[in-house]
Amino acid sequence: MKISTFLRWIVTIYGLAITAFGYYFLIKQKWQLEQNYADGNRLIFRRININISKKRTSDLDKTRYKIDWHDYQKILLDSFREGPGEQGRPVVLSAAERINEDQLFAVNGFNGAVSDKISLYRSLRDIRHPDCKHKKYLKNLPKVSVIIPFYNEHRTTLLRTIYGVLGRSPPELIQEIILVDDFSTKNHNKKPLSDYVRENFEKVKLIRNYKREGLIRSRLQGAKTAKAEVIVFLDSHVEPSVNWLPPLLEPIVLNEKTVVCPFIDVIDHTTFSQFAQDEGARGAFDWKLNYKRLPRLKGDKIDPTETFESPVMAGGLFAMNKTWFWTLGGYDPHLDIRGAEQFEISFKIWLCGGQILDAPCSRVAHIYRKFIPYSSSVKAYGDYLSRNHKRVAEVWMDEYKQYVYKMEPSFKRVDAGNISQQLALRKKLRCKSFRWFLEEIAFDVVQHYPIDEEK
Repeated sequence: MKISTFLRWIVTIYGLAITAFGYYFLIKQKWQLEQNYADGNRLIFRRININISKKRTSDLDKTRYKIDWHDYQKILLDSFREGPGEQGRPVVLSAAERINEDQLFAVNGFNGAVSDKISLYRSLRDIRHPDCKHKKYLKNLPKVSVIIPFYNEHRTTLLRTIYGVLGRSPPELIQEIILVDDFSTKNHNKKPLSDYVRENFEKVKLIRNYKREGLIRSRLQGAKTAKAEVIVFLDSHVEPSVNWLPPLLEPIVLNEKTVVCPFIDVIDHTTFSQFAQDEGARGAFDWKLNYKRLPRLKGDKIDPTETFESPVMAGGLFAMNKTWFWTLGGYDPHLDIRGAEQFEISFKIWLCGGQILDAPCSRVAHIYRKFIPYSSSVKAYGDYLSRNHKRVAEVWMDEYKQYVYKMEPSFKRVDAGNISQQLALRKKLRCKSFRWFLEEIAFDVVQHYPIDEEK
């Protein structure tokens, strides 16, 4: 009898303990939900200039609830990977492996032999700021179309780009990857690539230009095909780092006219080792229209995980609302091949009501070629670089274009072609003046690169 009573007491106490634990768990979950709600609310008021009263309750809900997007199982598995180039380590070839090294370097501008030794999906070091490693982002993020133009890209660097995007992105955020072949001549970029894509990737689409169009118009072609709400432009020889995508998307949800760029790390063109350029800088220009990097502002460094404004993007890697991209007219379609497009799109974004942010917690490693290997394929376009720069100066720089021509007289002598459509677009969008841009956004350009009035 005593044993039976004792057992009943044990069962009762156990039941009470389970009930108490359940209540504790529910209360804790409720507190965490309220914290996420409050954190999201503070984020709206601190970072984005919007009229809260005009947003519907359902819209506000989308900007409050945050989750941790990290795939910790994938991160753990990557940490155990060993082999050539794993963890972003440099690769050294043996004497036997170096037979084709010079030839592959000559046609790529980087060491294709080293690339071929590395796995198509390799692990990278997580070189983000430690606070990025537990940062949460909005639960409701839009799907993306990743657009990757290429011309005669080396097989393994192109495929590694695809595997990197798919392997380090939340699958529910990737609607499609669009490869745009700019009339490549290398055999491996033709039928073998079509077959490989069809057999190995469900979300990858390959489209081809029927003549050499160049990087700029290839991006436009990809954007015309894109189905997702947000388009992400990448180069064809990059490797995204862990959790690279959510930091690019959250600012666009909060303000659809925001364009977000990742930090661009470096893949060494000889050894394929991965390392950081620095801990961020603001993009700008000198009066020859060379891309330059300016120091971050003091206020940008308060929270190392927060986005910060950048006057000019580096150009190749960014995320943008697709509707906003086309409202701005996309790129000027008469910019040939490559060059000056980062100035055109950056000036257009800022002057016409948008903003460009850099996201420190989004990092993408990029191979900077030692040289451009395809100059002979674009001879028909003549001095396209001077022509591109002049089009940008004539359309967007107002009276400040004279300083560009003083520093680069060759620009002035070049025929920029018909710019009437671009000028009409600027007028239609009621874009601000370039003086406003220099005074409000790129206010320290003249300090670092003074205007030479005498010259």
